[in-house]
Amino acid sequence: MDSLIDSALADKPDRHALKSVIASMLGYALDTYDNLVLGFVLAAVSAEFGLLKTEAGFIATATLVGAVLGGIVFGILADYYGRVRVMTWTILIFATFTGLCAFAQGYWDLLAYRFMAGLGLGGEWGIGMALATEVCPPRLRARFASLVGIGGTLGVVLTAFVTPLLFPTIGWRGMFLVGILPAITAFVMRRVLPEPHVFQERVGKRRSGLPIWTLFKDVPSTKASLGMIVLCAVQNFGFYGLMIWLPTYLSTSFGFSVTKSSVWTAATALGMIVGIWLFGEIADRIGRRPAFFIYQIGAAVMAIVYSQLSSEFTLLVGGVVLGVFVNGMIGGYGTLMAELYPTEARSTAQNVLFNAGRFIGGFGPLVIAFLATQYSFMVAIACLAIAYLIDLAATAFLIPERKGAALD
Repeated sequence: MDSLIDSALADKPDRHALKSVIASMLGYALDTYDNLVLGFVLAAVSAEFGLLKTEAGFIATATLVGAVLGGIVFGILADYYGRVRVMTWTILIFATFTGLCAFAQGYWDLLAYRFMAGLGLGGEWGIGMALATEVCPPRLRARFASLVGIGGTLGVVLTAFVTPLLFPTIGWRGMFLVGILPAITAFVMRRVLPEPHVFQERVGKRRSGLPIWTLFKDVPSTKASLGMIVLCAVQNFGFYGLMIWLPTYLSTSFGFSVTKSSVWTAATALGMIVGIWLFGEIADRIGRRPAFFIYQIGAAVMAIVYSQLSSEFTLLVGGVVLGVFVNGMIGGYGTLMAELYPTEARSTAQNVLFNAGRFIGGFGPLVIAFLATQYSFMVAIACLAIAYLIDLAATAFLIPERKGAALD
């Protein structure tokens, strides 16, 4: 990790920038841990409360609905009251209500806690991206945003390694209690981080309306916003569709044990980390659109290639390469939205557009399950290529190049 940060900081941004990107990375890592731990413990929760599959599904959906609403609300609030202040609120909210899940007595109070935790989860990603991209030099913007994106994948790895160690001992209630720890991060952030200078310069300026209207104020803005929704939807569709079903694919199609499936899935997650870092390097050197084109074509090709692999070694290596392309673009969305929208609407854009994509992309696991049931997991994974071709078209026709642009 030190080498990744050193690479991104090669042009010596100030200490404020370094602290901000680390805080945003941690926030996104803890956000991802909180979001994924539910999947690991849901079977145990269902068994204790006697939940139907539909009820268990609604608990996961409540988190998603809360995230979409939280993204909109807290994104707007961060454009009024500050990135650091409101991101602290979001972390405290998802930490508090994740902890309260440990004391749930049944379906309805757990559903309420997950919805409230989702509100905080939805707000954190976009605010962290706005914070990181506003404090760095333009020539490093994609690399800083990619470092924040790496935080999310670190959260995946953290969940994958922590759950087998702690879950047998502390149970599902203990796993939710661990989710209180991010509150410490929020406390430290609020004490050591100032607001970005570009935001402070805009405080107090008159607004013509809610920041959300800036996203659709004219034809170019509307085109860019629609394009970003498509890109963010494909990102979430591919990521959740792959990561949720990959262990099942490996176990049912190739007879992998739970441990082996976890190791192979973790290798894919490590490939994602490499891919995110490389994307930032490429985007800052040759441009945002070329970087997206490379990754979108790579993701489409690798989805088809991976679906044809069968040996343990090729599945391991192929999974790493697939991870590079499928999740490598995560920092690019934060970079584009930082450069496409003015400071008074930047956090709103990051959260509203990404969470709109998260809502649409949240159907990815359902679509993969349907295709796997009707055909096979092999066909389902290969069909992911179609999503990335749609992604490619949206980038080509809706997203302008903004490499090196000064923030408005």
